[in-house]
Amino acid sequence: MKPIRALVCAVLMAPGLATAARSEILIGSVLSTTGPASFLGEPEKQTLEVYAKRINDAGGVNGEKIRLIIYDDGSDASNSRTFATRLVEQDQVVAVVGGTGTGNSLAMIPVFEEAGIPFVSLSGGVDIIDPVRKWVFKPPHTDRMACAKIFTDLKQRGLTNAAFIAGQGGYAKSMVTQCRSVAGQYGIKILAEESYGPRDSDMTAQLTRIKALPGLKAVINADIGQGPAIVTRNAAQINLGMPLYQSHGAATQGYLELAGPAAEGVRLPGPSLLVAEQLPDSDPQKKVLLDYTAVIEKATGKPVGTFGGYAHDGLLLLVDAMKRAGSADPAKVRDQLEKTKGYVATVGIITMSPTDHLGIDLSAFRMLEVKRGKWAVVD
Repeated sequence: MKPIRALVCAVLMAPGLATAARSEILIGSVLSTTGPASFLGEPEKQTLEVYAKRINDAGGVNGEKIRLIIYDDGSDASNSRTFATRLVEQDQVVAVVGGTGTGNSLAMIPVFEEAGIPFVSLSGGVDIIDPVRKWVFKPPHTDRMACAKIFTDLKQRGLTNAAFIAGQGGYAKSMVTQCRSVAGQYGIKILAEESYGPRDSDMTAQLTRIKALPGLKAVINADIGQGPAIVTRNAAQINLGMPLYQSHGAATQGYLELAGPAAEGVRLPGPSLLVAEQLPDSDPQKKVLLDYTAVIEKATGKPVGTFGGYAHDGLLLLVDAMKRAGSADPAKVRDQLEKTKGYVATVGIITMSPTDHLGIDLSAFRMLEVKRGKWAVVD
């Protein structure tokens, strides 16, 4: 059994303390800060740390300071569940925000549901919140929404025949399933489906088979991590000759850097965060997006990204719920999360209910295209 790697971060506290003072609010997190999904998990961790400190410097939550307990699952879902159990049984956290990948979040959900601990997931899979689970919420756009946004764009371009190339992780599998389930609603025909493993470094064979399909008009890649960048570079190498779409799992600075010039013209559904400066001043999200951008770029010296934005939203949703509850009691926080209304976040404007633990719709997505190495708004 491979060793489990862990990173524990105690914000504003000396390391090694076994128990927390009563004046602290313990919030747990399990992220993929190493392994294939590390360039997604690392900005999540940085965002959580930066904003926990900002909250504490401003007086904390209801007069109490936050202490984060963060574990690194190494991009391995089995590790995620192990650390979820530790957060509940050993660390005794009152809430959790985390889960870089869909598989990681799904592995942890049963632990938090059984323990009665609010869990705000940072993953994209719709299965996390559909069906609705009592203790689980999430701000990120879902894979089903990504399918709808891509298919709408394909239809507008008159491209009705598409093929998939996808990874084998939880998010990738979920997105392909969701896309197949709604493709007919948009008049899109899926001609073929190819896949690749998490450690594969060359997908030219799969892409070559796809390219040879008669009548094919577009290719959709469903995955997170490094896979989308490799697919993009390989597509350019074989001169794919048709539009390539990525999912919002590739809406990161890391993707742009790894894919390089090969990404020119690639489209994907993404959050407004990536194009904040292009928004009109009347947009209700613009101030939140620019503020987050300024804070993170000053703290880290790096551009903001989608997954860091998810962490921002997840933590601040919890804090907002705690403030409205006047307590960090898990049950009271859960109830207030479910009552979230008109909350302006990086993903959109969130309104939750007993039947909706996501709180955003397709209008929260924008179709983006890579132009000269940067994100540009298509619609």
